[in-house]
Amino acid sequence: MRDRGLMTTTEAQSTTDAELDAIFGPIFDRIAQGAVAREIDRTLPYHEVGELRAAKFGALRVPVELGGYGVTVRQLFRLLIELAAAESNLPQALRVHFSFVEDQLLAERGPERGRWLRAVAEGTLVGNAITEPGVGAVDRYRTTLTEDGGRWLLNGVKYYSTGSLYADYILAAADRNGERVGVLVDANAEGVRQHDDWDGFGQRLTASGTTEFTDVVVTEDRILGPGYGAPGPTYATSYLQLVQLAVLAGIAKRAERDIREWVAARTRGYTHSAADLPRHDPLVQQVIGRLSAAAFAAEASVLAVADVLDGVLASGAKDESALVAAELAAARAQLAVIDLVLPATSLLFEVGGASVVSEQLRLDRHWRNARTISVHNPAIQKARAIGDHLLNGADLPFAWSAGERTPAAGAAR
Repeated sequence: MRDRGLMTTTEAQSTTDAELDAIFGPIFDRIAQGAVAREIDRTLPYHEVGELRAAKFGALRVPVELGGYGVTVRQLFRLLIELAAAESNLPQALRVHFSFVEDQLLAERGPERGRWLRAVAEGTLVGNAITEPGVGAVDRYRTTLTEDGGRWLLNGVKYYSTGSLYADYILAAADRNGERVGVLVDANAEGVRQHDDWDGFGQRLTASGTTEFTDVVVTEDRILGPGYGAPGPTYATSYLQLVQLAVLAGIAKRAERDIREWVAARTRGYTHSAADLPRHDPLVQQVIGRLSAAAFAAEASVLAVADVLDGVLASGAKDESALVAAELAAARAQLAVIDLVLPATSLLFEVGGASVVSEQLRLDRHWRNARTISVHNPAIQKARAIGDHLLNGADLPFAWSAGERTPAAGAAR
């Protein structure tokens, strides 16, 4: 029998898909209703995050006995796809939060692990501040954690602080005397300043802007471990990438749904169309069919990788061969999903004339958002890494999670 200390929520999950849909389906519908207006006005979805927080969306993977839903990785990603179809910015904003939860689930059982998982079940959300402007990441952090009179002070500037404006805590990466560490900071702590200055043409509402830390006091228990960028295989790279792919799959679902509803209601066609009504035109029908196929295949790819990650996380995420298999699966899915979704979000404009590009419809947001998501971890680099791995046995690129906590000696399981 497996040591119960290694059991994860996948072995004790008791929330069904039907129950999850009953809880979150109406919330997703309400979120979707305001998506175009928020896009036009650049209104950050604080209210929508509040609804998700109140329904404990951030606690999907937290065990039932600790106040969460205890769902599998597959169930989580199915819901992330549905949330992305409602509002593509939100799963990306919550990406590091869910990785942080996984890190706690994998940590040694003890008071700290239980405290953070219960906090998540009560609505706590975690954002991030990893990458720095101008210098990249991993081995070039200028953000420092220095000791000052028996306390630790955090100083530095971060960019791409996705989701942090919606979060209670910020997971930051810093240099401490030459060691890379992950640090958990209160989002409203003295010395923390956040800016919504992300200027990308897509995913504008992810709150992916600048975070400044000026002499922010960090207690010893908030220094979590080796930090983002430590060498070696990890589940986190494939997991974090898969959230981006779930966003793409959700965008494809919403794009197909939006254009299908638009065509179904349209009464004006072209003088040279094959039918009087656009919905009866076989060429228009073909476009809808191709969009539907792209959305289906993208979702299937994401869920296939989620199944792999379920196995990896259920066994403690220590088997190197399993971690490599998960990374390879996510890398392959990245190339496939991008190649499905980007053409689909452009193809949708073929069903109408000039009216289909109305600013009030904002159908261009699907392509802009998909294009923006797809450049995270450039696909050309991922394709090369896959080929080098398969041909030459080269290691796949990994990046360690900033939330990994070094197990305490003798900690109870």
